Amino acid sequence: MATSRNILIQEISQLLTTEGFQTSNVYEQSCFDMVARRKLLLLLMKVLVNIDSVNETHVNEIKKISEVFLGSPLLVGLKTRNRPLEDDVVYERHGIPAVSLGTFKNMIIYNEYPEVLANRGGYFVNINGKLLREYREEYSLSLKDLADLAHVSRETIYNYENGKVKANIETAIMLEDVLNTKITFDIDIFEPYQNQEEITTDKNNDLAKLGFGVVNTSKTPFDALAKLKDTSQNESPLIANLEKNRNTKTLKKMAIPLKDLSLITSSDSFFVINNEKFKESIDGIPVIKSWELKEADNSSEFIKMVKERKDT
Repeated sequence: MATSRNILIQEISQLLTTEGFQTSNVYEQSCFDMVARRKLLLLLMKVLVNIDSVNETHVNEIKKISEVFLGSPLLVGLKTRNRPLEDDVVYERHGIPAVSLGTFKNMIIYNEYPEVLANRGGYFVNINGKLLREYREEYSLSLKDLADLAHVSRETIYNYENGKVKANIETAIMLEDVLNTKITFDIDIFEPYQNQEEITTDKNNDLAKLGFGVVNTSKTPFDALAKLKDTSQNESPLIANLEKNRNTKTLKKMAIPLKDLSLITSSDSFFVINNEKFKESIDGIPVIKSWELKEADNSSEFIKMVKERKDT
């Protein structure tokens, strides 16, 4: 019987909880299905039966959120369009890693990371160029000597040693046999996502005027993330729901994921509302009036306001 996506999500959630992760609720209509944290590791996960069905727009949003939170985006699935996912192999879709459930279990339970990367050209591994050069020289082999033994070109060995290309599995095995040592790198799938691009923000945005980089989202349980551009202040990003003339019932529903995600990401969250009838918080989530945001003098004043209104 085929495994459904919901069963897969439940199995992953149970695994994470058993292995000491704090896990969020499951968000069916979001670009990510769940967020999980263990110590400094923060995972933003999308679970799919077929990893080829992932939406590129959703992936791009997951990447933006991961960068703000220094999190690790990950797809976990069962198959591609053509075949089942192999264990201990990393696939990639739209720039983020995708792995089988078996590979995910090995990483979470045993701290065993895969070495093999799959792409359209086949299966490849990353060579430790420094180690390759050290052992080649220890055996008094020239680039050409080692190339001849591995049945590749001198230029290929040079590129391996300088980290310019990946190696196919057969060549890597041959080199390890010749040098009698492991020369491949594990793939650190849990490395925090970094795009190295500055967060761009509409300069007319009131949060931007206070020194925040603002990431607007459309497929998440919130409207935006705000991160201070001045990193010396050492403040966590903020999760925001912005003014959209929502009624009280809707806002109370939205407060639930804000609490949940704030807990997992160790962040504060808030509503921006242009309505005087709302008090200073909704179910523990701070309410900032639109005019208060406009009149705030600086980011420190604004953050203090948010923290003072928590749970009031």
